[in-house]
Amino acid sequence: MRKREIARYIDHTVLGPATTPEDVERVCNEAKLYGFYAVCIPPTYVKLARELLRDAEVKVCTVVGFPHGQHVPEVKAFEAKTAVDCGADEVDMVINVAALKAGNYAEVLRDIRTVREEIDKAPHRVVLKVILECALLSDEEKVAGAILAKAAGADFVKTSTGFGPGGATVEDVALLRRTVGEGMGVKAAGGIRDYETALRMIEAGATRIGASRGVQIVQGAPD
Repeated sequence: MRKREIARYIDHTVLGPATTPEDVERVCNEAKLYGFYAVCIPPTYVKLARELLRDAEVKVCTVVGFPHGQHVPEVKAFEAKTAVDCGADEVDMVINVAALKAGNYAEVLRDIRTVREEIDKAPHRVVLKVILECALLSDEEKVAGAILAKAAGADFVKTSTGFGPGGATVEDVALLRRTVGEGMGVKAAGGIRDYETALRMIEAGATRIGASRGVQIVQGAPD
């Protein structure tokens, strides 16, 4: 897979607690230079990213309920609405992991659906990705979370926040792909630092890669 081709899989990410406006400007400029699909930045910088990318094809993605997912659904929905109003094209929400592990599937479904219904009020289609934080889940819980995300109308399931105990694995990506089928996106995120790893995730079924090392990944690809 060549440089430009793999770049279109990448959400170029900076989400650390010390993220500065200069960091956001850097990832936006890199996204334009390398042709990344999106930047993924903290909610406080959505307006800045929208302005920096106003003449670019790069999407603006942000996070909701981040990083632990234990906000109540209505708060997540308000976060998502605010982000969309500020210019976000895509929202990556963290589910209530504890509710999923407790088998409270109705609450998990409500969690996701509340956000979906709120962003569906926007005048344009907003992509919703659901972060499962797979490193905290059994395989059965991963499957249940993916099924619930699909039932709630999410566009993607996503492996990890990048701030949990583990990142994306090929096995988790393949499991999520088998669970949701071909009509839904799978985003691999967390610990993907080079071209070879990103390519393995794509071969396993990922349709998007979340990475802070997007430049390094693309530079490792053939011309």
